[in-house]
Amino acid sequence: MNKVTFTAGSGPFLRVALDTPLRRSFDYRPPAGCNPAALRPGLRVEVPFGSRTMVGVIVELAGESTLPPAKLRTAHSVLDTEPVLDAVTLDLVRWAAEYYHHPIGEAYAAALPSMLRAGRPLNARETRWRASSEGRAAATGSSRLGPRQRALLDALGAGSVGDEELDALGGTTRDVLRALVKRGWVESFDVEVPAVEPPPPSVAEGPAPTSAQQSAVDAIVGALGTFAPFLLHGVTGSGKTEVYLRVIREALERGQQALVLVPEIALTPQAVARFRARFAVPLAVLHSGLTAGERLAMWRAARDGSAPVVIGTRSAIYVPLPNPGVIVVDEEHDASYKQQEGFRYSARDLAVIRAQRHGIPVVLGSATPSLETLQNAIAGRYRRVDLPERAGAAGKPRVAVVDLRVQPQTHGIATPVAIAAQRHLEAGAQVLFYLNRRGFAPTLFCPGCGWTAPCEQCDARLTVHRRRHVLACHHCGAEAPVPYACPVCSTEVRPVGQGTERIEDVLDELFPGAPVVRVDRDTIRKRGEIETALERVHSGEARILVGTQMLTKGHDFPDVTLVVVLNADQGLFGTDFRAAERLAQSIVQVAGRAGRASRPGEVLIQTACPDHPLLKNLLESGYDGFAQAALVEREQAHWPPYTRLAVLRAEAPQAELPMRFLVAARDAARDLPRDGVRLLGPAPAAMERRAGRWRAQLLLEAANRGPLQKLLGGWLPRLDEIPESRRVRWSIDVDPLEVT
Repeated sequence: MNKVTFTAGSGPFLRVALDTPLRRSFDYRPPAGCNPAALRPGLRVEVPFGSRTMVGVIVELAGESTLPPAKLRTAHSVLDTEPVLDAVTLDLVRWAAEYYHHPIGEAYAAALPSMLRAGRPLNARETRWRASSEGRAAATGSSRLGPRQRALLDALGAGSVGDEELDALGGTTRDVLRALVKRGWVESFDVEVPAVEPPPPSVAEGPAPTSAQQSAVDAIVGALGTFAPFLLHGVTGSGKTEVYLRVIREALERGQQALVLVPEIALTPQAVARFRARFAVPLAVLHSGLTAGERLAMWRAARDGSAPVVIGTRSAIYVPLPNPGVIVVDEEHDASYKQQEGFRYSARDLAVIRAQRHGIPVVLGSATPSLETLQNAIAGRYRRVDLPERAGAAGKPRVAVVDLRVQPQTHGIATPVAIAAQRHLEAGAQVLFYLNRRGFAPTLFCPGCGWTAPCEQCDARLTVHRRRHVLACHHCGAEAPVPYACPVCSTEVRPVGQGTERIEDVLDELFPGAPVVRVDRDTIRKRGEIETALERVHSGEARILVGTQMLTKGHDFPDVTLVVVLNADQGLFGTDFRAAERLAQSIVQVAGRAGRASRPGEVLIQTACPDHPLLKNLLESGYDGFAQAALVEREQAHWPPYTRLAVLRAEAPQAELPMRFLVAARDAARDLPRDGVRLLGPAPAAMERRAGRWRAQLLLEAANRGPLQKLLGGWLPRLDEIPESRRVRWSIDVDPLEVT
């Protein structure tokens, strides 16, 4: 194919990333009349694409194009005078698209707020109206003014008004405004809109650091200005956030910005409150609970530097920063940092890559670090700093196992647990019950014939939600009314097992004088509900907390002295290789909510398997002991962090199609250089049918990243040529969190 080369004066070709599933960028001629010197990577352009007009990002200025001249189209316009993404962020997104083998256009789209993807202006400006000199003269002397025109001119004479003020005036105000503009008595002008709230007038100094905290701060501050990855391993309640705050304060004093990642929205209000209390600077907060306009305003504040501190969930890793000084990843072990759909990137891992490109420190903090991060510290790639003791007067909680094989229960709560809870409540403390299963009961069961309510779309049972009187599938979202009788034998059905909703009812009965607050995905649905629930806890109004993993992640409940893990057996026999790690992290994290102030804490773990090696090791040796043993097992079994994985997944409405596609995909790799990469499978997924689609997967395993990446680079283009690829939905997941 002949190449097209730009000529002198015509400018380079634009290589543009567009939000499409195609694994390539697209070449365009510059817009007519465009100054070639103004073209740079990172600018947004409006381009024709098929019969549509799309907004894309220039990723490269090319001297030639492989497209024939007849097919090379001209961009409509350049939307920006400056790049929306700086050079480091552009490079980070490009690296991520290549590493995770995702379409580059979708990767760049993930890095931009939706309003910028739609073509909204990069810089925030607002149109306002004011009376012109002729209008002010008319307001004082003209008899040709109607009463509404005179009232509006009087309002404009006192200052300017924007859209919100005009809407507040109501009625036909805008019609009156247009008439005054036509006469030349009102004029418009643009002003910049402040992106963030002003900082607080005063801030707190914070507690005096412990010696371990000060050592950690000194180590990280000493690395400011250089790339240095740190593992901040602190037991729960040891004051990791205080270390973050002191390091960030030093970065701010140097005129730099800080990016702080938190795992999910539920933690954002608490983090924002602590940072607002300590820093007299504007904050930018980024998470999925914001409106499109709010998110764009926060993104702009981070990008232009008016917000020195940026706090956000996973996608905030892509926010551009003009002068970054440090990146913090709180609760770095949390699975929420890995995007599980679409662009399957790890924000934690990208934080390290980004810090390297900026030449700044990155702090990965956790009481229960992931085994990958621990191995990086053992190998010397990360520097480990420890906070081995709780801050202040708090001591380690006493931990004990409650054997469900011998102890009587009341709907999932053992008698010794109920007695202990009563004792703590009578002492004026709060009690937390942890069960990672929402709903009333996980199963609706017929004692007559053994029928259980199935999901018609998934290989799963429906969960009973008694408050709403529905059966719900927690995998596909399907719902059905709760039947009173078995559809097979007409016997009365009954809910079996416990969910947080049922435990809430039991606690209301056992402790009628102690208000209960439940925190799970069913009670925390709307904006502001998590803040309301936590306020009930911190104010002391709620005496008992019951909830799922939402309660385990970094919350500080100073009056909670008893934590009960109601069902520790849920993760003991999981099929995924990370199941034990997740269970250990959950138990340690939720146990850490107990006794964080001056009162001693107690943790009770209900289990029918008290002799299970994982539990025994965790209780006897703590998380460090568990992690050491788990790393040995992983190395022997050739699982991460000692191998590198990728999973090719496929799904389709017909059962045979995913396996047929994956077999063909495996065959397509036969003549490619393997260099030790093994292809395992294909095999059906652990839940083969989900949301009406059948699923299967093919696992790729290698000792090192290089050979795996090389194989994927040559293999994935071949998958589009497989006939079955057009009849299945397939995806590649590099460094997967699950392989079931």
